[in-house]
Amino acid sequence: MSLIVYWTTFAENKLTDIFNFYETEAGIDVAQKLVDGIIDKTISLDKNPNIGQKEVILTNRPQCFRYLVFKNYKIIYWVDTNKNRIVIVNVFDCRQNPMKMNEIK
Repeated sequence: MSLIVYWTTFAENKLTDIFNFYETEAGIDVAQKLVDGIIDKTISLDKNPNIGQKEVILTNRPQCFRYLVFKNYKIIYWVDTNKNRIVIVNVFDCRQNPMKMNEIK
């Protein structure tokens, strides 16, 4: 059983925000390389969905949230076994207040 990696609208919007910020501050090449790296980091999740560490800040949620790290970003996800998919819910900048992670809907 292979799982599909699914990006929520919230997570996609975070990627867009990251791209727009770095495009303005460092140029389109840097922005594209960073966003591509974040996306590439999630490719292996379909074969190893539990590879990420559990996110302690989100343990009060019914889902078991895990994360992968790419540069300064946590890619937060959970495994939805009912729909056979891995749900990417947030791309969180670790330089921010960790409690902002609770913004996940």
